[in-house]
Amino acid sequence: MPELPEVETVRRGLEPAMVGARFSKVEQRRPDLRFPLPERFAERLQERRVVGLGRRAKYMLADLDDANVLIIHLGMSGSFRIEKRKGALEPGRFHRPRSEAPLHDHIVFHMSAGARIIYNDPRRFGFMLIIPRAELDQHPLFVGMGVEPLGKELEGALLARLFAGKSAPLKSALLDQRLIAGLGNIYVCEALHRAGLSPRRAAGTLARSNGAPTARADRLAKIIPQVLNEAVEAGGSSLRDHRQTDGTLGYFQHRFRVYDREGEPCPTPGCTGIVRRIVQSGRSTFFCGVCQK
Repeated sequence: MPELPEVETVRRGLEPAMVGARFSKVEQRRPDLRFPLPERFAERLQERRVVGLGRRAKYMLADLDDANVLIIHLGMSGSFRIEKRKGALEPGRFHRPRSEAPLHDHIVFHMSAGARIIYNDPRRFGFMLIIPRAELDQHPLFVGMGVEPLGKELEGALLARLFAGKSAPLKSALLDQRLIAGLGNIYVCEALHRAGLSPRRAAGTLARSNGAPTARADRLAKIIPQVLNEAVEAGGSSLRDHRQTDGTLGYFQHRFRVYDREGEPCPTPGCTGIVRRIVQSGRSTFFCGVCQK
């Protein structure tokens, strides 16, 4: 599934083609994706102007001029293509390949500025909803959602408060969307390695007995946004030569220190460890048992 940096690069790629433009035509080529599409989906978007395109966790939020918001989730295999007169562009980069097969082009947005924005999803695990913006925070998808890892709230004191008393493994706590929204498997592995913290460490050890953050908590709080921002600037993670909307290539996976590198030497200077793979809660965890404590 695309992680936060991939979703953010998709958002940035779509923004110039969508914001300020109207949906002059919407082609809905099937009645459902993961869920049935909203009733009168195409009709409700027709002639609506996109006034903003934001992100919450792994969801893109297109604010419309009628006070509604179009919620977009890419699921496992969803992606967008932007077709203009100069050719097709694909916003975002992914760790797994994306499809361009026309058979899986399920929704086409014809924008008043001239672009065609095509949503392709072979497995149809993505979805789109339209709800009033005023009800967003109380919608089942968002109520109880944790803090944004790229927001100003993320600091050592917050991690200590969130994790205090928790015996769950640190990696599991970081993936809990009720605590921190949008973190995924790849970037949690990478952040923990950079921070020198074992994914098996009890999450509660990041808080002192009085609730204050440990040095480990402060270090991790700084490293998480660094890793995410590096990935966003690199265009996310991909195994194919997909291009961003400006034509440049970005491969954050070439910067992976541990993810998907089982059996390779640990890249930490002076460390003699080997990258290991274990399974935690059904997910692969990559780490170095020597320098991650």
